[in-house]
Amino acid sequence: MTSGKLLIVDDDKVAMKNLEQVMKKEGYAVTATQSGSNAQALLEKQPFDVVLSELHMDKVDGMQLLRRCRESLPDTEVILFTGQATLESAVEAMKLGAFYFLAKPCQPDELRKVVAGALEKIRLRCEGRSLRQQVESYQGELRILTQDSRMQHLLDMARQVAPTDCNILITGESGTGKELFARYLHHHSRRDPRPFVAVNCGAFNEELLANELFGHVKGAFTGAHADKKGLLEAASGGTLFLDEITEMSPTMQVKLLRVIQEKEVLPLGATTPVKIDVRFIAATNRDVQEMVKLGGFRQDLYFRLNVVNLHIPALSARREDVPLLAHHFLSKHAALMGKDVGELAPDALDLLRAYDFPGNVRELENIIERGVAVTTGHSIESAHLPGDLRDLSIRTFRKKAGRIPTLEEQEQDYIAWVLQEAGGNQTAAAQMLGIDRVSLWRKLKRYEAEKG
Repeated sequence: MTSGKLLIVDDDKVAMKNLEQVMKKEGYAVTATQSGSNAQALLEKQPFDVVLSELHMDKVDGMQLLRRCRESLPDTEVILFTGQATLESAVEAMKLGAFYFLAKPCQPDELRKVVAGALEKIRLRCEGRSLRQQVESYQGELRILTQDSRMQHLLDMARQVAPTDCNILITGESGTGKELFARYLHHHSRRDPRPFVAVNCGAFNEELLANELFGHVKGAFTGAHADKKGLLEAASGGTLFLDEITEMSPTMQVKLLRVIQEKEVLPLGATTPVKIDVRFIAATNRDVQEMVKLGGFRQDLYFRLNVVNLHIPALSARREDVPLLAHHFLSKHAALMGKDVGELAPDALDLLRAYDFPGNVRELENIIERGVAVTTGHSIESAHLPGDLRDLSIRTFRKKAGRIPTLEEQEQDYIAWVLQEAGGNQTAAAQMLGIDRVSLWRKLKRYEAEKG
């Protein structure tokens, strides 16, 4: 997750600037201050997703900011850090609801993981609130819009296997709608009245993921002042969706395999396992079979999850869906923004049909949302589409060395151009492309390998 508004509070100017630089490189919108009092004023004026604060400061310290957020800003997660850590302060912070407690100097990799975990927690909370409204907007039916024959076949298979309890592995590029398919499977299963719980395995470090999945009992570790039910137990009777399953550590893979085999979970610190009834749906944008061959993913866990495989094709492979999805997103975002925008001009639609969408359906929605936001009329014209898309349409069919370029060559040229526009910042480029930073990194590594 590379979006999010962060507030950094540290009376040590050098430490504050270092944290600010690390977080900005991740693509976050960062506000930094050396004053706890100023931080309070900022929290009054605008919302922040995550507050990262030094514990010990004059006048208003990190603990006071934590109390302020817990009292009136329940959707803001707080991460505290200090170079003077004590057991008592850590216990008090966790008791008051801090997301995490770090010791200075903060290691960049650990900090990135913790912030990503906090944002993932926020996403899951917001998703739970909006899920009922989303389902109601479809008048009781969760739909996947398509005119593509392969997608129709995929939906037929999904409806066929949904009523069973077999585990399912969904594969496909980033942005193709793997979580939507998982929800579709749950919606058409006997488990529909029960919870659908989603967790991104790539957003948490091993310790956080274990705590989220398995939970803990009171006294399991410092700061564990009450039992916490894990997501595996919370999903009992329903479906657990494990996104980016291939990012799970080898240790966690072993633990998950045991849960699937034994149908029970042992919370951290507990002595008696808890029986669960969970249907597992996992997803990845990586080549799992290749990872199994190379030893990066357990073969026995792969077999347990891959009882049925559903591979979602890229949007570039089902171009007939582009107009249908574009009009759906147009209607959705016009309603959300309260704007009277009801049409896609023919020239705009032609550009969309010719585009390859390296970010897939997610990128298409981003483009339409932008068009609705910037248009002042009743329709989205070509001028309302991103400049890079319009420029690409001019270059798309230019001959390369006397021949029409391949699709991969066009994608490479486009990604190189976007990186140039982003000043070489891969995080910013990934956001412009509508894909995550890891997917962009993998594409770049593949291109380098192919060049020799």
